[in-house]
Amino acid sequence: MSANESVVTADLKPRVPSTGGVDVLIVSGRSGSGKTSVLNILEDLGYYVIDNMPLSLLSDAAHKLTEDGGITNLALGVDIRTLKADSASFSAIYDTLLNSYGPDKVRIMYVTAQESVLVARFAATRRVHPLMAVNDYEIKNLPSAIIKETETLRPISGNADITIDTSQLNIHQLKELVREYVGADNQITVNVLSFGFKYGVPIDADFVFDVRILPNPHWEPQLRVKTGKDTEVAAFFANFPQVEEMKQDIYRYLDRWLPEFLHNNRHTVTVAVGCTGGKHRSVFLAEYLYSILSESLPREIKVMVKHREKAHWKA
Repeated sequence: MSANESVVTADLKPRVPSTGGVDVLIVSGRSGSGKTSVLNILEDLGYYVIDNMPLSLLSDAAHKLTEDGGITNLALGVDIRTLKADSASFSAIYDTLLNSYGPDKVRIMYVTAQESVLVARFAATRRVHPLMAVNDYEIKNLPSAIIKETETLRPISGNADITIDTSQLNIHQLKELVREYVGADNQITVNVLSFGFKYGVPIDADFVFDVRILPNPHWEPQLRVKTGKDTEVAAFFANFPQVEEMKQDIYRYLDRWLPEFLHNNRHTVTVAVGCTGGKHRSVFLAEYLYSILSESLPREIKVMVKHREKAHWKA
């Protein structure tokens, strides 16, 4: 395959994870094509990632991690830096991994892009191609470096189980492609967090709902020691229609928009609900949202509830 040849993404037959044993995925590709992004995606999907390790150490490292460390999903990054720095043969290392784990447990993912796209990416980032940083009389410019790299990586690309051309892919599309191939579920954890504004707004919140406008049980002496989890506080709120309206308004908004994050390259979303002290109103609303969203959201979304100011509740 020439350096400027457009590569069509291989037909995707989602790889169903093995019911036992180890899943070893070798990830390689041309510089600037997105190999590092793929490794980051795999790490988010639960893979233990090793990048740019000398070839001669790969099989021993894989054995150590899988046998002694209990790692079941392993992604090994191999690129031109690895090949240039180590005289070991990739074919020999690949055969060793196949013999150790079996051909159904070891796959190669090769990432590439059209030459014009690679040149544009290097120009945009102002990074130097790895082969241009070494003394090689054959490397006169960036196109010649890309050609040389393509030839050097041929033992890997020739054995690839899937080749991904990232020329027209954004990061979200790339994530979906990788996720589908490895057979990983697309999951998001939604953390519903109650808090008190007097202790500060959570800096990691994606959504912040201020419910201080609602009636405050704190001013009822018999409820002051209670929390939003107590039935007496729930009975208090039942007397105020605006509490129910607030509950439903927030629920409808979250129920409509949280599923969109499944297609937005996200893994966690924090929904913060705040009142003055984080004891009554915010806790009551957070518990309600946790209960109803757990039932209404798609199964790929896991909902959890936390109360940040719990340590202050006895004060």
